[in-house]
Amino acid sequence: MGSGTIQDPGYVRDAFARIADRYVTTNHVLSLGTDILWRRRVARMVRRWKPSSVLDVATGTGDLALEIQDACPEAEVTGSDFCAEMLTHARQRGLSRTLVADALDLPFGDESFDVVTVAFGLRNMASYPEALAEMRRVLRPGGHLLILDFSLPEGILRRPYRWYLHRILPKLAGWLTREADAYEYLGGSIEEFPMGEGMTDLMTGVGFARCEARPLTFGVASIYVGELDSEVRNP
Repeated sequence: MGSGTIQDPGYVRDAFARIADRYVTTNHVLSLGTDILWRRRVARMVRRWKPSSVLDVATGTGDLALEIQDACPEAEVTGSDFCAEMLTHARQRGLSRTLVADALDLPFGDESFDVVTVAFGLRNMASYPEALAEMRRVLRPGGHLLILDFSLPEGILRRPYRWYLHRILPKLAGWLTREADAYEYLGGSIEEFPMGEGMTDLMTGVGFARCEARPLTFGVASIYVGELDSEVRNP
């Protein structure tokens, strides 16, 4: 699999639908709660941009969108996802605006949002460049894109982390969700996912400026940020 293509959409949608009921708890256990801290940091970053409208793509059960909704009470926060079962949980947890939507064909007009976020979702999309270009399309000039996703640590931590990623995590997640195969693809998807300059180069390639990567927790995850110049208009 190359840097532009990753998972079969039907497989991914089915996998997430099957684990929706246990998704939140499983994520917290697998990350020892660190994923909560990562999302809170993202929400604080979004708050500094003072957006009036935010779109959280691949929102799943709404974890990040809910953090942003709490941090930015003046903003209209929308969560979109192609898995209806996940969105049911997001609404039950308090996310007021949700929409079933394919990230590669978002049902929003050009320049609709001040901020677009995607947490642990871009990695599962059929085409990274197409997804990034679609997120760019719905952003207003001067708006921000923020991506939160897994990455691989550098140095001595990389080998033991990869062992955990491929040997322990899928089995533990399968036990927690009672869906043994739902997480089998996770390690491979993280290995294939562009990280560091690989991701910022993709973002620059579709028109984002001032792109940067910020490693989290020794590089186990990363935040990527890009901005649209204020004078830029969609073609």
